[in-house]
Amino acid sequence: MQHYGTIVVVGGGCYGSYYVRQLGRASLADALGAERVLVVDRDPACRVAAELRSAGETNVELVVSDWTAFFDSYLGDAAARAGASEGELPDAIVPSPLMPHLMYEWIERRARARWPDRTIETHPLDPPSGIPWQKRGADGTQYVSFAEWVCPVNCIEPALCPATRGPRSWSMPPAIVAATEEARLKGRNLAGPVIFHCQHRAYGVGMFDTRDVIAGDALVQRAAAASAAEVLVGTVSHCHGALTVLAIGE
Repeated sequence: MQHYGTIVVVGGGCYGSYYVRQLGRASLADALGAERVLVVDRDPACRVAAELRSAGETNVELVVSDWTAFFDSYLGDAAARAGASEGELPDAIVPSPLMPHLMYEWIERRARARWPDRTIETHPLDPPSGIPWQKRGADGTQYVSFAEWVCPVNCIEPALCPATRGPRSWSMPPAIVAATEEARLKGRNLAGPVIFHCQHRAYGVGMFDTRDVIAGDALVQRAAAASAAEVLVGTVSHCHGALTVLAIGE
């Protein structure tokens, strides 16, 4: 049985409603439990809202908010409690497959608030070697994938890949560590990486721990405390990822 305090589900549409149903099934099977589940969507009439009215859920709450405002409040509170929350149940975040790079955006906003007189920019990352599919977004985020095929959205990335029917011999977190080292060998002073690894926890639901986001923000603070720094930030699963470089000037 995995125990959590708060689980945050990003989005209340088709993906979010699926995750809420699966979390409920995991709870009934004594595989995973949470004191509360917060589903964040700006639409008060989203699919989760309709399903909650019919299901009578008691520990699932719809938070009507845009994601930026929600995470500024939720992660800000978590950062303020860091170090004083020993013994508390961990919180976790369930990302949406199609969401922006929300965790990077929060860390960037934190940097701007922390250093209002310094230049804060997003810099491009040179394509890492060894990752077959890559595309750079308009905002500079480097999207990467080991899959050169279309994956089912509910794939839990098992040891045996359902697409190739062979062993899954790849994993994005160590590949991002290697990409950071590769950039350093080419002369780039790249700190980190800060990696938020979304992993399957139970019944088809992947998540990463909230404390990892707070630790990532703290790493950025240390890396740029005394001088300019670039920090690689990635939200990844075993197979896919979004990578962004946060640059803090003097």
